[in-house]
Amino acid sequence: MTNNFSSQGFSPETEAVMDPFALQSAQYNAPQATIKAVPLSSAVSAAADPMSRQPQHNTQAMMSDYKTFSDSQATSALTDVTNADATAQTAAFAAYKSREPKPSRKPMPGSKPVVLFENVSKVYTAQPDRPALSNVSLSIAAGDFVFLVGHSGSGKSTFIRLINREFVATSGKIYVAGEELRSMRRWRVPYLRRNIGCVFQDFKLLPNKSAFENVAFALEVIGKSKHIIRTQVPEVLRLVGLEDKMDKLPDQLSGGEQQRVSIARAIVNRPPMLICDEPTGNLDPQTSLGIMRLLDRINRTGTTIVVATHDREMVDSMRKRVVALENGYLVRDMEKGVYGIDA
Repeated sequence: MTNNFSSQGFSPETEAVMDPFALQSAQYNAPQATIKAVPLSSAVSAAADPMSRQPQHNTQAMMSDYKTFSDSQATSALTDVTNADATAQTAAFAAYKSREPKPSRKPMPGSKPVVLFENVSKVYTAQPDRPALSNVSLSIAAGDFVFLVGHSGSGKSTFIRLINREFVATSGKIYVAGEELRSMRRWRVPYLRRNIGCVFQDFKLLPNKSAFENVAFALEVIGKSKHIIRTQVPEVLRLVGLEDKMDKLPDQLSGGEQQRVSIARAIVNRPPMLICDEPTGNLDPQTSLGIMRLLDRINRTGTTIVVATHDREMVDSMRKRVVALENGYLVRDMEKGVYGIDA
């Protein structure tokens, strides 16, 4: 696949974070970042996030589909914490919420879906007689939580990578935030991906950077100031329950903690949509439950979430929308669905 960023002269490490699917092959030789966390009081008193004054792009129309937070929704979006930590967690979330970019207009009834597939097919040259996806049509509305299920080879990962435009559909049309991806020019792809957070089975953390620095790097590559980084990164790490692990390297964290860092990195720029490819595939059942609860709370704040998974028990217990693929075909789309028809 052609790297969408190579023509712009970014370093391999920077390309890896701007293009999260390339992280696995990136070279991690960058020097340690020197950014340090600041006290919560400084974060709360910091000025409003100037990202709202950044140049706007068509892709950021997705921001208009954000829901308005209520106090109860904000509280429910916090990770499970002890009573002693609850007040600090609530304050951190409120400070982070106060600097959220406001939509340019209120969502209108009947507005366009965040993701729309129209008769989409994807054929790989190595398997021309076996489409990875075949004539798939569906829509995902703002604020949806969608489980994408199916056996290995059913087309789940292809579906995810088409949304992020790592792959381009062979036929049909894909719209994300109103933009048609097959005709999208390469220079537009980075702006698309800034509005889509990505979480992966193998975490894809930079091994020579701490939890704080891994999350901060996602903001550095899009030009955020050190002041914004010092403010937002500690807050988002508190939201995922890692306020006491900011200085730890990935190999000093458990698998569940590494996945929480990955989620924090994915949401630190406040993307309207989060796509997750087997986020609990390498985790034990209890840790998987904690990760899925965290994703559910993020969804309650208005973020659209798409999760490709094999975790039957989790899908059956959460009763979200379930989209099932089989041999590249869409075979089921159910509200409050289960993993299998017989479940």
